Amino acid sequence: MLLRNVFAGVLAMLFSVAVQAEEAPRDPYVHFFNQSLGDFSEELQVAREEGKKAVMLFFEQDECPFCHYMKNTVLNQPEVQDYFRKNFALFAIDIEGDVEMTDFEGQTMKMKDFAFKLNRVRATPVIAFYDMEGKRVVRHIGKTSGKDEFMLLGRFVAEETYKEMRFTKYKREQRKK
Repeated sequence: MLLRNVFAGVLAMLFSVAVQAEEAPRDPYVHFFNQSLGDFSEELQVAREEGKKAVMLFFEQDECPFCHYMKNTVLNQPEVQDYFRKNFALFAIDIEGDVEMTDFEGQTMKMKDFAFKLNRVRATPVIAFYDMEGKRVVRHIGKTSGKDEFMLLGRFVAEETYKEMRFTKYKREQRKK
C-alpha cells in the first residue's frame, strides 16, 4: 500500500512538472514572430501558399513600455504563439528602423517610412492585420488588456468577423456568451 501511494505521488509530481513546463513562457522572437527577409510582397505569397488567414504586423519601438508588456505577458504565451503561428504570418516592424524593406506592393523603403508614412504609426504598439491581397483589414492601437483580449483579436480576424462588425462590438458579444 505504501509503495502504491509513493508511486501515485511521484506520478502526480511528474505530471505537475510536465504541465508547468508546457505552459512556460517562450521567447516571442523565436516562437511568435516569423523571420523575414524584409520583402512583404514575397511574405504575402508565402502566407497564401501556407494557407494563412492574414499577415499580422506588430509595429514597435525599443523604448515602448506597452510593447514590452505585450512581448513579456502576451506574445510569450505558448497558447497565443501556437494559435497565431497556425493562422497568420507574423512580423515585427521597428518604427525607428533604417533597414530597407519592400512593402506589399513591391515598393522599397526604410522600415520607419513604411511605419510612419504608409501606416500612420505615431505611437506603439500598433497591431495591423492585412488580408491575402495586402490590404489592411484590422488595426488595433495600443496594447491589449491581456492574453484573452489578444486571442479574441486573433479569432476576430481569422474568422473574418471584421467584415461584419467592429472589434469593440465583437468583444461585447463574446463577453455575453
